[in-house]
Amino acid sequence: MNAPTLARAIRAVMLTPEPQDKVMAARDVVRRWRGGELAMVFDVAMPDYPARPDKPELLPPSAMPKRGRGSAHGRLALLHALAHIEFVAIDLALDAAGRFGAEMGRQFVDDWLSVAADEAMHFALISRRLRTLGSFYGAMPAHDGLWDAARETAHDVAARLAVVPMVLEARALDVTPATVERFLAGGDDRSARILQRIVDDEIRHVRFGTTHFTAVCQTRGESPADLWKTLVRQHFRGVVKPPFNDSARRSAGLSREMMAGVACQ
Repeated sequence: MNAPTLARAIRAVMLTPEPQDKVMAARDVVRRWRGGELAMVFDVAMPDYPARPDKPELLPPSAMPKRGRGSAHGRLALLHALAHIEFVAIDLALDAAGRFGAEMGRQFVDDWLSVAADEAMHFALISRRLRTLGSFYGAMPAHDGLWDAARETAHDVAARLAVVPMVLEARALDVTPATVERFLAGGDDRSARILQRIVDDEIRHVRFGTTHFTAVCQTRGESPADLWKTLVRQHFRGVVKPPFNDSARRSAGLSREMMAGVACQ
């Protein structure tokens, strides 16, 4: 009997709406892939849009309620927003593996399935923390801007890598240290430790992005810095602005020189 295909397994996870079910299904796909139970066959297309639970309500970014900075409710709202980012990131990583794996090869698939497993773990940690604090994922509205980036870059692996890990995930390297300090100042050491764990993992995720982006550029005979800047201008709906966590970005393969010409000073 032929092994199930990786593409079908990934697609099934992306079409799983309930958060806990998606977390468990993502982990199972990664386990089965690593155990040799899934054939590296890309015989079905990835969905244009992954399944989502009934809650949270998804609003345009401009319609999101303001979070009170420094208050207990503000920190709770921030945790909820981060939980949503990690939930969407599960599908972003799976989509990268399923959409571009045939073109990019096994190491690319290994790396992005590893990212999917990390994102599932991150979501589970924050979701559990929300429940401990008397809330839950879905209790507040969220926005779906992250998946806009996936749709915008679905046609080109270079564009996907340029925007998702090298801009959106890299931004987490910049802002999370200050967020960790905010939770520590509010006496929430447990949440701060979770966020520190996440940012440490994100360095590796961004490094995957820069490594595979550089490989694509070499294949295409392009300058990585020049192509990255071009693709960010074309496909990123926003501005890349300081402050930058230069040490974390360097660890992930993103230099200050690469930001020149893209960053809004």
